[in-house]
Amino acid sequence: MTTFELPSYQLPKARKSRRGFASMDPERLRAIAIRGGKNVAAKDRSFSRDHALAAAAGRKGGVAVKPENRGFAKNRELAVSAGRKGGKAEQPHAPRGR
Repeated sequence: MTTFELPSYQLPKARKSRRGFASMDPERLRAIAIRGGKNVAAKDRSFSRDHALAAAAGRKGGVAVKPENRGFAKNRELAVSAGRKGGKAEQPHAPRGR
């Protein structure tokens, strides 16, 4: 009797893992995410209510990063394209060719 390998399409399917978020269906993931958002008290979601506080926190984080480690400091084209995308997202109805 000889042994041979089966073609890949005839190999038995591996069992799908039932562990972790990657194995969950989208409805279950959505239900978990909704519960997580509801568990945060409104007073603890201060960035959504106070623009100045959010801006100050972002500025503080930006200052903490050394200039040579900032992505836009290393790649001018990346900064230019991000600025253009931000401008288009902010003013989608603005006339072109400023």
